[in-house]
Amino acid sequence: MFVRLLFLLLVALNLGAGAWWWFGRAPARAFPPPSDPGVPELRLWSEAPRKAPGTAAANSASASAAATAASAQPAAPGPAGSAQPPVAAAAGTSVAASPSPPPRDACTTLGPFMTAADMRAAMQSLSPHVARIQYREEQVNHSHGYWVYLPQAATREAALEDARQLAAKGIRDYYVVTAGDTQNTISLGLFNDQANADRRLAMVQKAGFPAKVEQRVDTAAAYWLDYAVPPREAFDWTTWLPGRNDLQAKSIDCF
Repeated sequence: MFVRLLFLLLVALNLGAGAWWWFGRAPARAFPPPSDPGVPELRLWSEAPRKAPGTAAANSASASAAATAASAQPAAPGPAGSAQPPVAAAAGTSVAASPSPPPRDACTTLGPFMTAADMRAAMQSLSPHVARIQYREEQVNHSHGYWVYLPQAATREAALEDARQLAAKGIRDYYVVTAGDTQNTISLGLFNDQANADRRLAMVQKAGFPAKVEQRVDTAAAYWLDYAVPPREAFDWTTWLPGRNDLQAKSIDCF
């Protein structure tokens, strides 16, 4: 009895497995296309269709022959019997003249301004009335008058002896320099005007002393304003900087 039940159970299991394998198998899915729509299919060189030998050469020869025949064909005569001008000439292919460049701005430099504050004030006054403006800094020499003196003596005692001789000849207003690079030099005066310095020099030399005159110069910064105005536009900088007769203006190449 037990063997019969086991046999029937095995038969039922086999029938169930066969039914599952037969009816429960999922349908096969279709593979996607080899390329997207509108995109040509990629092929190997060996898969490309072969052309018959000589086809490309024949096509090239035909194209060359057609081009040669077209170039060798004479132009059709016009009404007066003359050859028809080329199509490009008949259509009027004359090159249009290039437009002339616009006129350039007029540029001027103005200065010198002896302080940066003075330059900035002038730049602020001119900026609203010009197209462009910039400033430049330069080193310039400034005269601080003319110095009349006796050359440097070898020793302090020699310098004092020269001073006593000056006093004996009635020459006053001198000073023996006691320190610095000009030590033992006798200063005879510092003059703003060169004419006054020359008169003092002549008087001391006439008394028999080897006096000399030297212009005292130092270097300081000076500033210039460069500005540009549109062409053919009247511009007078004195309108915006009244009373600055010490400044000079001259034309320069535009920046």
